[in-house]
Amino acid sequence: MTLRSALGRPARYASLAAGAVPVLAFPGAGLGTLAWVALVPALLLLRRSPSGREAAVRGWWFGAGFILVAMYWLTPSIGPALPLLAVVFGALQAPFGYAAHRLLGPPVTLRRAAAALVVLPALWLTAEFARSWHALGGPWALFGASQWEHPAVLGLASVGGVWLVSAALVAANTAVVLLCTAPALRVRVLAGTTAALCLLTGPLLFAVQAAPAVSGEATVALVQAGQTPDEDARLAANVRLTRSLAGRPVDLIVWGESSTTADLDREGATLDRLRALSAATGARLLAGEDARKADGRISKDAVLIGPEGIESRYRKIRLVPFGEYIPMRSALGWIAGVSAAAGENRAPGAAFHLLPAVDRSGRPLPVGALICFESAFPDMSRAAAADGARLLVYQSATSTFQSTWAPEQHASLGAIRAAETGRPVVQAALTGESVAYDPQGRRLVRMTTGESGTVTVRVPLAAPGARTWYVRLGDWVPYTAVAVTAGAAAVALRSRSRTRRAAGPDSASRPAAEPARR
Repeated sequence: MTLRSALGRPARYASLAAGAVPVLAFPGAGLGTLAWVALVPALLLLRRSPSGREAAVRGWWFGAGFILVAMYWLTPSIGPALPLLAVVFGALQAPFGYAAHRLLGPPVTLRRAAAALVVLPALWLTAEFARSWHALGGPWALFGASQWEHPAVLGLASVGGVWLVSAALVAANTAVVLLCTAPALRVRVLAGTTAALCLLTGPLLFAVQAAPAVSGEATVALVQAGQTPDEDARLAANVRLTRSLAGRPVDLIVWGESSTTADLDREGATLDRLRALSAATGARLLAGEDARKADGRISKDAVLIGPEGIESRYRKIRLVPFGEYIPMRSALGWIAGVSAAAGENRAPGAAFHLLPAVDRSGRPLPVGALICFESAFPDMSRAAAADGARLLVYQSATSTFQSTWAPEQHASLGAIRAAETGRPVVQAALTGESVAYDPQGRRLVRMTTGESGTVTVRVPLAAPGARTWYVRLGDWVPYTAVAVTAGAAAVALRSRSRTRRAAGPDSASRPAAEPARR
């Protein structure tokens, strides 16, 4: 097939466009309920493919369309690398396309319908899990995150993380396609039952499980400096806003990521200003430091400051590809010349650890502090909860993407992490959005982009030793999906081998036939 003929297929462009539909369920467009049917157009295109190979290609185009729209806001940072990123990550959906064709195409038997309801969610999750590896970019726009506004649905997240929410959504979409296309009554009964289970299991778990165990409360103040002309003005705005908190009963004050560019270990005058703020307010201050350190390298740190000075710090360990470092810089460094990608690589930290804060009465308040993009990683917040964090704190800076969907999508992740871990979550952003969620993912406060000021919220603290099922069991859902995917691949290969043997010894010289459908 020539390149011209490959690009001249309308169904492929329709698949590319279908990739944009699920993105409408995320913040920005905000059509969360659309997620339960958002994959239906793509699945219908895939099942109608003339061959398994064409279905795989359409799945690839669908995946590329999803990445292009879900991450369009990266264009200033990576420029021409975004289409390349879409092509690479889009390929992860090729197996999904092939399986949709094989399992949803006619004739739809009960056996194949049951397989579709298990295999298609597994393949989707395997693709999400693969692109969630931090070296490949990280878990942005996981399908399950579209349900952040629905705490009842997030009952699934408390058991299996965001992965279980994604699985339920894909299974529900598959069931809708079966309901619309399968003529057999028993197949439609199976599909209807599956759709009902996907819709109701989260709310049932939310209703029957005890609420996350809490013990005590803490008052947290989030400081949002807003748009400022330079780093000095940013620090001055943070200081001014924090002074206004003096006299209020605050336990912890949180600044956004990169709220100061001073190396607080070496710049005593700046540290003295922050020590004085802690003393005046009676609260620990968690500042965001983005500075060149004594070794000559730049790093991003969350620095806990008390009246006596620096009490602890955490250095960001998972950096943003292209934004904070360029992978394989020797080969891809040219991207920095045509975009706003990192001019030099930031230095990552060695390991995650809790910050040993205390409240205004001196009682321990262990904090799991993560920096910006790290809030997207379910395993990091889970590790913080398992280590004993009673509160999760995210510091972020999305001013580069101020007029896009990125700030809203980033802020929404706190709801998912709260539901997964049973911990309250707060996020302070330089220019918004700054938010707080209770331990079940219900939003408590919000400052949008364009605002500046402070917002104070009283959050219930997780009881020491409290654990959700997700914190206890970890990523059992994606690992199960990988196992199901491997099993399905083995079955498909065995079926293909049988078909070739049945075709005779000359089959190797002929085009491969499609495996027989069962």
